[in-house]
Amino acid sequence: MICVVCPVGCHLRVSADGDVYMVEGNQCGRGKVYAINELTNPLRTVTSTVKINGSPMTRLPVKTKQAFPKGRMLELMSVLGKVELKPPVKRGQAVLKNVLDTGIDVVATKTCLDNRV
Repeated sequence: MICVVCPVGCHLRVSADGDVYMVEGNQCGRGKVYAINELTNPLRTVTSTVKINGSPMTRLPVKTKQAFPKGRMLELMSVLGKVELKPPVKRGQAVLKNVLDTGIDVVATKTCLDNRV
């Protein structure tokens, strides 16, 4: 796998002996952590949009505040598809708290005020 933690892009080789992982090819300790996490519990920052009523904007951009479990992204997208907001919504405001009991909030990435973008 190729490490994406920094611009170097180390080519990593990972082997496992039970629950013990050996990582080779990383030039820093972050590469080892990245490889093990990517194999055992991959996480992603999810960006999307939700419906907003009462505004010239019809969709409001949102994202997860922290990295979200990759295996649950479809569940998250299903929840986001049902969200309908009304202005005002401020950038950084949590529009969903503790989504899917993960402890992760979904926040607005743009401010939307009444009748203004």
